[in-house]
Amino acid sequence: MHALTVNAMINQSCQEQFILLGFSDRPRLESILFVFVLIFYLVTLVGNIIIILVSYLDPCLHTPMYFFLTNLSFLDLCFTTSSIPQLLFNLGGQDKSISYIGCAVQLFMFLGLGGTECVLLAVMAYDRFTAICKPLHYSVIMHSQLCWTLVSVAWSVGLLNSLVMSPVTMKLPRCGRCQVRHFLCEMPALIKIACVDTVAVESTVFILSVIIVLVPLTLILISYSYIALAVMRIKSASGRRKAFNTCGSHLTVVSLFYGNIIYMYMQPGHKASQDQGKFLTLFYNLVTPMLNPVIYTLRNKDVKGALKRLVTTK
Repeated sequence: MHALTVNAMINQSCQEQFILLGFSDRPRLESILFVFVLIFYLVTLVGNIIIILVSYLDPCLHTPMYFFLTNLSFLDLCFTTSSIPQLLFNLGGQDKSISYIGCAVQLFMFLGLGGTECVLLAVMAYDRFTAICKPLHYSVIMHSQLCWTLVSVAWSVGLLNSLVMSPVTMKLPRCGRCQVRHFLCEMPALIKIACVDTVAVESTVFILSVIIVLVPLTLILISYSYIALAVMRIKSASGRRKAFNTCGSHLTVVSLFYGNIIYMYMQPGHKASQDQGKFLTLFYNLVTPMLNPVIYTLRNKDVKGALKRLVTTK
């Protein structure tokens, strides 16, 4: 009876807060990371807000492509904000704790927004496929109602992913293990501190990863296979260059995002290096969202033109 009481008290303490160890084993690195993370986060906020404002304010950008890009920028803002402020707080002081509710919210947003981005990138690939392979029918196919439906599906898939996996992960018994070897409440890190057999949970995670990650990726690859064939049939060099420029930005973003996601989630949970996991998570949680506006702006004449018009218009 006494042992049960002690275990109950230990579990109760883990119901109140977690300790995010993050990079606490490297104090000097924490100071350097604080500066870099803060700068990258501010650039991410400014860059994505600019993309959203430009796409909204410039009538020339009221097209399906920029509608999806606006959603991607909004998603990236939410994605980074779900964890980076907490990381900055932990890097800047001795307190590494996060409340149980805060951890649950962070996990819910992380899973939901990550799942949404997987599907949204597939939607953007379909948009590019339609624009290049069926240019004469593009405006008819990619009408406003379809765009809103595709975006709603992307956000719904992410929400469903969170609703399924968040409760399962948070309810795992931990027997007083409150120290998470990560800088955020990420699912693999929370699963690792469970004190029960997690094979069933890890199998579920793997199956969902296959569905949410590989199915959209397969659709992206199929779309770009057709795009490549269509581009090869274009006789003029300027036409091929324009097609590559149209798709190059999206392909770069897809490579950055999926490269990290596949390495992180498409392998058994206990075989990933903890240090590699933390830095890769930091990369796709901060660096990738920061690079997205830069990639789309530098490679896109429409966005650069819209920025010039907004700056010069009084």
